[in-house]
Amino acid sequence: MKEKKEFKTETKKLLDMMINSIYTHKEIFLRELISNASDAIDKRHYLSLTDNNIPTDDYKITVEADKDNKTITITDNGVGMNYEELENNLGTIAKSGSQEFMEAVSKEKTPDVDIIGQFGVGFYSAFMVAKSVKVQTKSVKDNKAYVFESEGLDSYTIEESDYPNYGTKITLYLRDDEEENKYSEYLNEYTIKDLIKKYSDYVRYPIQTWVTKYDPKDENEKDDENSKPKTHLELETVNSMLPIWKKNKSEVTDEELNNFYKAKFYDYQDPITSIFVNVEGMLTYNALLFIPKKPFYDFYSDRSEKGLQLYTKGVFILEKCKDLIPDYLRFVKGLVDSADLPLNISREMLQEDKAIKKIATNVEKKILSELSRMLKNDRDKYLEFFKDYGINLKYGVYENYGEKKEQLKDLIVLKSFNEDKLITFSEYVEKMAEGQKDIYYVTGKDKESVSKLPQMDLVKSKGYDVLILSDDVDEFMIQVLKEYNEKKFVSINNGDLDLISEEESKKIDDLKEEKKDFLNSIKEVIPSVSEVVLSKKLVDAPCCVTAKGELSFEMERVLKQQNQGIKAERVFELNPNHQMFTKLEALSNSDKEVFKKYINILYTESLLQEGILPDDPKAFAQDITELLMK
Repeated sequence: MKEKKEFKTETKKLLDMMINSIYTHKEIFLRELISNASDAIDKRHYLSLTDNNIPTDDYKITVEADKDNKTITITDNGVGMNYEELENNLGTIAKSGSQEFMEAVSKEKTPDVDIIGQFGVGFYSAFMVAKSVKVQTKSVKDNKAYVFESEGLDSYTIEESDYPNYGTKITLYLRDDEEENKYSEYLNEYTIKDLIKKYSDYVRYPIQTWVTKYDPKDENEKDDENSKPKTHLELETVNSMLPIWKKNKSEVTDEELNNFYKAKFYDYQDPITSIFVNVEGMLTYNALLFIPKKPFYDFYSDRSEKGLQLYTKGVFILEKCKDLIPDYLRFVKGLVDSADLPLNISREMLQEDKAIKKIATNVEKKILSELSRMLKNDRDKYLEFFKDYGINLKYGVYENYGEKKEQLKDLIVLKSFNEDKLITFSEYVEKMAEGQKDIYYVTGKDKESVSKLPQMDLVKSKGYDVLILSDDVDEFMIQVLKEYNEKKFVSINNGDLDLISEEESKKIDDLKEEKKDFLNSIKEVIPSVSEVVLSKKLVDAPCCVTAKGELSFEMERVLKQQNQGIKAERVFELNPNHQMFTKLEALSNSDKEVFKKYINILYTESLLQEGILPDDPKAFAQDITELLMK
């Protein structure tokens, strides 16, 4: 006898939200129903291990489309449902979907409960595409069969049936096509195959669907250009079942990994490296990560989103889960599969949970460990990697107030002036000259350009190496690091290098006091500078300009590109041992106007050597012209 029942109020609300707002993509109805079928088979198999009265079977899931009747049918040979389970699972919200859950969803809050995995909730997704649903089921527990039918509005019916097989058969009667929603597309053979591959490729049981096959030609059949090839339908397993990341690493070849990567992430080149992660314990998960050989075409665009693909129990959940990878490792491709991550009702967002952060932390450590191994054992490959992605590691040091600096400092390589190649900070320290206390660096485009800086003369004369910083982020990174193994980073562009003897230093200090009035007269000519001093670093050049304090000229240039008009404090340094010093001093007493022109020209030349354009290039050119005419 058919029994008609009303949906409870909260179930009606859930149905309305399911159809209109919870799921972003209606196509996931198939993922939900297949996942439920897989869970039902899991349960039957588990029960059969402890109850001899429950038979095992050749487990499988079948998806069939009927274009004539506009139906999709999902059949499994799982545990099935008795009358009570039908009513509890399909007639009401599943246990975890309580009234509290409904209130939380209605207030647009993330519920504290995890309702995914409860049959009823996934089942309701069918009504996004179906105007009515029929469920035929037979439980392995009591050997009785029932049929459940509903149009997903107010009521449903349950009655006994003669359904012969253990398990569940769900038939979806699709809605009529609308302008925005073409429900008939889900009846296409290729669409069903594509959705199974996309969302359920790694469900552990075979998922079969009808696939068109071409018949071989009869040897006696004549060729006819107008005749259509003969075809037939076959049930074919379309899912892979065992994910490559679930296998032992020793069982997977590099070629298999490379082929998987290229097919999965649409790249034509093999990755630089692949990383297997297999963790079991309180938190169990698998991860398979890849570093592309070259950045993807949209890597530097605003459209590029970071994130790893997320699976749970082999079921695809998210294309880009941004919480699983830090920003500075955004170039990494890959996936994480875990049954221990709590999801919200739509399976499209992770709830806030410590497990997520823990997996992200472990994944980050694995990636950095692989990079460290590559740097140590395959230098050429690492340098190839660093050429394209090194700037990301540098940003990793700089971002988050340097929280990552200890993890990343030994992965940074910079150009060595002496060796003309990329070296690590550790390698720099190992080759430091006797008596050298600090790590010296200079900002510039390349070795040729920095070698012309007057500040380089004294460092070169000592035989000290200098690290060349050529990326915009480099000096910001160095400022965050401050030191490496108790060796301070010192810029040759800024301040005193402390490379002359105490006797020489005292001699210049005494001379500075003696020439105080002369230096003040120069300061009056160029009031924009913070100080005019006698240099303790110049050898051959008459003068130079350096920055005072934390902000360097390179930082000034970068900030200017970002429309931040912050300027570094300028210090004009004069070489007291250069003949120009004597000439300037004489001019300051004999010809004030020429003296001013000399000072302006020398100061502007010093700025140009630092890559800084003069504020008034016309005045600079005019001063040179007037001096040439004298």
